Amino acid sequence: MKKVTKSQWILFSIITALYLAFVVWDGNYWLLLGIPLIFDVYISKLIPWGFWKNPKNKALRKIAEWVDAILFALVAVYFINLFIFQMYKIPTPSLEKSLLVGDYLMVNKLSYGPRIPNTPLSFPLVQNTFPIINTKSYIEWPRWDYKRLKGLGQVKRNDIVVFNYPAGDTVALKSPSNQDYYYSVRRFGRARVWSDKTMFGDIVYRPVDRRENYVKRCIGLPGDSLQIINNEVYINGEHLVLPEKVQFNYFVETLGNLLTDRQFRALDVSMDDQNLMNLYQNADYFFEEVGIERNTRGTFNPVYLLPLTKDALQKLEKSGWARSIQIETDSISGGDTYPFSNLFPWARDNYGPIWIPRKGASIELNEKNLALYSRCITAYEGNTLQINGSQILINGNPTTGYTFKYDYYFMMGDNRHNSQDSRSWGFVPEDHIVGKPILVWLSTDKDRALFNGGIRWKRIFKIPND
Repeated sequence: MKKVTKSQWILFSIITALYLAFVVWDGNYWLLLGIPLIFDVYISKLIPWGFWKNPKNKALRKIAEWVDAILFALVAVYFINLFIFQMYKIPTPSLEKSLLVGDYLMVNKLSYGPRIPNTPLSFPLVQNTFPIINTKSYIEWPRWDYKRLKGLGQVKRNDIVVFNYPAGDTVALKSPSNQDYYYSVRRFGRARVWSDKTMFGDIVYRPVDRRENYVKRCIGLPGDSLQIINNEVYINGEHLVLPEKVQFNYFVETLGNLLTDRQFRALDVSMDDQNLMNLYQNADYFFEEVGIERNTRGTFNPVYLLPLTKDALQKLEKSGWARSIQIETDSISGGDTYPFSNLFPWARDNYGPIWIPRKGASIELNEKNLALYSRCITAYEGNTLQINGSQILINGNPTTGYTFKYDYYFMMGDNRHNSQDSRSWGFVPEDHIVGKPILVWLSTDKDRALFNGGIRWKRIFKIPND
């Protein structure tokens, strides 16, 4: 063994200390077998680990230096992205106005503890598919079971949380982004979805950590009983105060003129949300159904469907711009709600009561409970479930009850009438939790030019929960 320099010992000591800290954090002491390898890389050098970086050809040596630097950067980014921070861009308005489309977030994975990846062999900074070439960015093998390292805390009520989309386990690659596979199956039937490649494309399965990232507000914790009555949330029978910037959809009938860009900006309504209802087919019939009256000419004034916060609603009411304002009720456009069963005639604004599963809690299995929790038992907790007459079998064994092995959460968007959330697809299992947004590091407004308000300077370095 060649003479070992002081700097080699220092570097070896630092790397070993960091490695030992990770082993203790992970709790897998088989990883201690890696210390001899670290010793050989930095001290004994019995194995020529860096042989490829020193070719005799000068040009090849230069290329090897660049490759070495790029590989080091990729590995560093991989581990930072995996265990500490992840960058995320808000793609949809489901949390407006708390978070805006175009916000770039720094997500802290230490907040709730980072997960050991289900698919460890993957390309950094790519969730599931390489852009342009549309191929998988990860390798299916090896596949590791769920394990979460110790974090700084637990998910709390009203936390804004990034998580993997629970209904994203099976994906029809050509379906619109707002329609998951299960929605398509309910609407068109499984046979059509699997056979019509032109409309739906290939059907693929994605592991938990490769499902799309969503961001919502956690309003229901494990063991809670939740109910929504006329847009007001009740947890265990107690009223939950609405987030400060929550917004709902309103039908806004003007005095006869179209609203201007200045008026929309005063109400903080983006271009995508400026929904003029008069342009829709059978609009007159719809207006009569919701109680909007004709004007003196026997026609209808312009009517918009706009998402408005409490402050924007008050501003509109005082402005004199509107002839009438009424909230959009779920009887008009509430949509389907989980668990999609006639046993639960719930709607978007009037939902529940529903109990949120808690780890270690047991339930009696019956027709109603199976409708609510069968997906938890099978898709999330990996069991088989069969019904043979009046007998229920889990993993082939007759049973009358079930004990949950995961905690679950109920997530909702602050843009309550324009959010696909737990009302649409059910509970979020603990193994889907990614982390907590801690900072908006950039915010862009696609409705404005880059140097004319395109960058929202006031939102930069904003803490999301503020």
